Amino acid sequence: MQKSKKKAGKGNSQKDNAKEAPVLSLKEQLAQKRQAIRERKEFIQFTTIMVFASILLGAILFAVGGVKAAGLASAIPAFGYSYKYPRKALWAFMIYMPFAGSVTYALGGNSLLQLAKDAFYVPALASLLLNWKKENKKEAFWKPKEISSTLWLLIGVCCLTLFFVNGAQQMRPEGGDKPFLLGLLGMKVFLGYIPLISATYHLIRSRKEFLFLSRLHVVLVIVCCALAFVQYMMLETGRCQGTRGLTGNQLFQASIEARCFVGGALLYTPEEGVIRLPGTFVAPWQWGWFLIANAYFSFGAAFNDPSILWRGMGLLAMVVDTVLAVISGQRIALALVPVSFAILLVLTGQLANLKRFIPIAVGLAVLLGVGYAMFPDVVQERIDSFTGRWEAAPADEFILHQLEFTWKNLKGSLIGLGIGRATNSARIFGEVTLIETWFPKVMHEIGPVGLIAFLIFVSHLTWLTFRAYRGTKDPNLRGYAASFWVFVLFISYNTYYYPLDVDPVAIYYWIFAGALLKLPVIDRQERELLEASGEAPLDGKAAKKKRLQQRTVPAS
Repeated sequence: MQKSKKKAGKGNSQKDNAKEAPVLSLKEQLAQKRQAIRERKEFIQFTTIMVFASILLGAILFAVGGVKAAGLASAIPAFGYSYKYPRKALWAFMIYMPFAGSVTYALGGNSLLQLAKDAFYVPALASLLLNWKKENKKEAFWKPKEISSTLWLLIGVCCLTLFFVNGAQQMRPEGGDKPFLLGLLGMKVFLGYIPLISATYHLIRSRKEFLFLSRLHVVLVIVCCALAFVQYMMLETGRCQGTRGLTGNQLFQASIEARCFVGGALLYTPEEGVIRLPGTFVAPWQWGWFLIANAYFSFGAAFNDPSILWRGMGLLAMVVDTVLAVISGQRIALALVPVSFAILLVLTGQLANLKRFIPIAVGLAVLLGVGYAMFPDVVQERIDSFTGRWEAAPADEFILHQLEFTWKNLKGSLIGLGIGRATNSARIFGEVTLIETWFPKVMHEIGPVGLIAFLIFVSHLTWLTFRAYRGTKDPNLRGYAASFWVFVLFISYNTYYYPLDVDPVAIYYWIFAGALLKLPVIDRQERELLEASGEAPLDGKAAKKKRLQQRTVPAS
């Protein structure tokens, strides 16, 4: 009886919705058509201007600097479209970023091409900010408002270092150093993507757009892992030579000359038992951190997407992420991808969600079991490589050594040796020091005071995202929030290597912090809409209580 009533109720609500759907008059339909025609004309005119400007500037630059200089003119349409259509540009930015390394080296490896993604990001951010100020004069663009105090503290310390350390070095430069320019670029790398928190907050306006973000990253994981698997098979079958046949240290160093199919520098010397694949990225370790980061996003989709199809896609993303962590030869990914899944199961409470945990656990076990059966030697070789490396150089000893090295080099400086002085991508403006752990790297550049300011800032962000996670009531959105918060927590206090300095984590960290901060707002908006329609929503505990009551009530 209850089932039939539910079906009848559903049918009635569908009829009501059909009755309430507005029927447009002929005049309104014509107005819509005229609007569409105007938009098409505007788009065609804008495209014509952008292409003409690009060709004109390209011709001038070609005459001055040749083909590579002329290639810079192609940035004009990207800047123009990004400013005109900022929301689409931010989605394009997210899609392009995992393939940026492949595009860069496919087009000759010009270092300027590595900044091409900013042609989407910078104009889009500027456009969003300016439009927001016009439309919302009272409300601040930067979200969350509470983060401003600790962010300005960090920016203040960076400016002190820039002017008093880099500025002093500029007064007596050594060799071809340009210390102030090095500092500006270092500051851009260190702080430049923090505005993605606010940009993502404003980009995601509804549950639908949030799910699009999640599903987009699931698709990107699957596509990138598929391309990396093709890269691996081409190396295995001899279609690509890799670093085989080289001599000396070249056998153990990633090389851009060994590039295969996608990505950049790789190392593949199976006779010596070493392999480091870059996947679709510039370098192998960036690929490893891509796999680690996406463990959190694919887990969120596998357990929390409302569509069973996309939960299945999330499970597939978890599988391919784990498989590529094994065959890519990235020891850090081999260790942290499965560990991340285990931590997520506990901290997000999914271990107790048997209805979803058991099918996903069984499916994951079967697929990984098949993978192990197909490549048992590869799996064992990677495990042996990891344990051998850990025994030879334990991570804790490595971090302490880097900390001692940095502390000695500071020689009492409280604001560091110059921002950018340990940033690889800033080396075009001066000498930099390679420091392979994050907290010592920050301390080298902006000193102990700067490191404290950074830790205060990320701790504040971690607390605000935790509060947003706890403030999300919808069970599915809350599950996503839990996964994203664990990712923010992990990256905030991770010091092994420097993922917050380069793609992809330097972008994903801020994007998913912004998305997480928006979740309670989306949840509240949906609840208000449901309450206005007379369908008050229930959180997880209330829904469970209602189901128990329905079971105990005897049938009439």
